[in-house]
Amino acid sequence: MSASDVTQLIQAVERGDQNAADELLPLVYKELRLLAAAKLRHERAGNTLQPTALVHEAYLRLVGSEGQSQKQRWEGRRHFFAAAAEAMRRILVDNARRKKTLRHGGQYGRHDLSDSDLAIVDREAELLAIHLELDKLHEQDSMAADVVRLKYFAGMTTNEIAEVLEVSSRTVEYAWTYARAWLRMRIG
Repeated sequence: MSASDVTQLIQAVERGDQNAADELLPLVYKELRLLAAAKLRHERAGNTLQPTALVHEAYLRLVGSEGQSQKQRWEGRRHFFAAAAEAMRRILVDNARRKKTLRHGGQYGRHDLSDSDLAIVDREAELLAIHLELDKLHEQDSMAADVVRLKYFAGMTTNEIAEVLEVSSRTVEYAWTYARAWLRMRIG
């Protein structure tokens, strides 16, 4: 199936066609799963969230399930995958917040006895800090914020981001450099 067929299915999902939502998942599943796996590869050891679960949760947030009326508006494939990256970001942030709460033992972390794990930075704190600053970055430079969402939260490569945002790889690199410097200045 071509990209235009995917776009047509996305438009049908927007109109509330549940059959289109059922047809869309198999077409975008592999790409969404690769994004989720890339993102989760950078997560801390012992993470309980698996790529399959992340994809399914993100997909449900995007198109809903039977009986739910999701009023999403996507301007084609690019916008759909950007929305998927945003959904994955929110799921990971929610997961990090849940892990940090005291009633879930958030003050305690799992530590294996290997030297490499002793050097791990608190990923949940980093994730939450970036999440909090991302809306402010969007006000300054929406392209840079989109690049952060797709690279940091969805695990996409520079070339994949360039394809999704329909810009050059060089533009993505510039936006990523700016975003990292901006976030470093804001977060410390």
